[in-house]
Amino acid sequence: MYSPDAEPCSGGFKRNGCERPPRGIAVALEGLKSGIFGALSLLKGKRKLDEAGLAEMVRSIRRALLEADFNVRQTKEITERLESRMRDEEVRPGLTLQTHALNILYTELVRMLGPARDIQPHNQTILMVGLYGQGKTTTTAKLAEWWRKKHNMKIAVIEADVHRPGAYAQLQQLLADSPVEVYGEPDETDALTIVKNGLAAVGGADLVIVDTAGRDRLDQELQDELDRIHKVANATERFLVIDAQVGQAAGPVAASFHDLVGITGVIVTKLDGTARGGGALSAVATTGAPICFIGEGEKISDLELFESDRFISRLLGMGDIRGLIDLAPEDLDAEEAARIAERLMSGRFTLNDMYKQMEMMSKIGTVDKILSHMPMGMFGGMGNMSTKQKEEMQGNLEKFRVIMDSMTAQEKNEPTILKQERIRRVARGSGVTEKDVRELITQWNRSRKMMKGIKGNRQLRKQMKQMMSDVDDVDLPM
Repeated sequence: MYSPDAEPCSGGFKRNGCERPPRGIAVALEGLKSGIFGALSLLKGKRKLDEAGLAEMVRSIRRALLEADFNVRQTKEITERLESRMRDEEVRPGLTLQTHALNILYTELVRMLGPARDIQPHNQTILMVGLYGQGKTTTTAKLAEWWRKKHNMKIAVIEADVHRPGAYAQLQQLLADSPVEVYGEPDETDALTIVKNGLAAVGGADLVIVDTAGRDRLDQELQDELDRIHKVANATERFLVIDAQVGQAAGPVAASFHDLVGITGVIVTKLDGTARGGGALSAVATTGAPICFIGEGEKISDLELFESDRFISRLLGMGDIRGLIDLAPEDLDAEEAARIAERLMSGRFTLNDMYKQMEMMSKIGTVDKILSHMPMGMFGGMGNMSTKQKEEMQGNLEKFRVIMDSMTAQEKNEPTILKQERIRRVARGSGVTEKDVRELITQWNRSRKMMKGIKGNRQLRKQMKQMMSDVDDVDLPM
């Protein structure tokens, strides 16, 4: 695989009270990830558990969770359960103490966030609610397109925000390239009228999503308007859209909206650019609200179904191959992807293969998003690359493809023939420096060596074949 010079390295609510390219979930909570692995490294090389080492590890994990803005009470509960289970449970044969602790922490974090919520998409009306500036209209478009693509349904959206100029135009623009029907009346000042007319006009769709106005706070005017819309729409789902940057304040906000319309699910947005994402997730979980989706970017495709096991698996560097496959666009050639993967595992790797691999990566998403779905130890530790390395890798993708466009077919199939005179010609033809061309050749050599490592690693080859042939049977890599 192309790489830089990386070092291997449920529906109900409980009022419990609460205490720019897109960077992705793994980067948004990178501090938590590094803090957890720093804590777990205290067990490295140890054969037996000692109380002093256990206490130090638990303190370090508690500090990492709190620094990521996790709820204080939940942090205490998670670390106490971790400490207790480390004392009481026997380590499975073949596992180290470090991996045993990671597995326990994984299950406790998944338990805290709760199970995924199964939402039947047909004959649904969804009411979108939230405060001002939380990304509600953008999320409405993302949700409509997500359901259309995943379920091949007829989707319609109604823009009922009469307080923010341009809300209807924004929704139209976001869905301009989608067959999703957008209904709105930009000159109408009564939101209830728009909802009534909209339901009459597009009510025959399989799924109707109603976007409502937000405020800086849940004032009486907004409450009255939402209450009337809620009764008219008779929505089967009421989704609260909340910005990850609000941190633990997400809990009280969720509880307030639930009192008003009976929230059935939460969508956490802007999880790509804040260290407070842990606070928003844990606070919402404290209220008992099921998190249904998470948003982590500005593109209309940057929305994913929230499944706590897969989310935590990615966060802890254990990978999410199912999620990686979900990222693949509709026009991705599955046969070509399988052919390239087979060549990679066979140890053969030319610049042609590298070029096609880069094309495929650009279709799937950013480098960071792709690597966040892969186990940290895979491909020589690429998942453990720094943010700077990932950004450099992203920047090089297009430049390297332009360079390869200036090469002959023979040069791409036999890169070893690229000597001084050929390098000079390719640099002139692609408008880059000779140094850039040499850097591409160096990257190809690193990737080729990595592929040879895969060829000699039977366990990794078996794992990759499983991923390609039968994703449902793949266990979480520990």
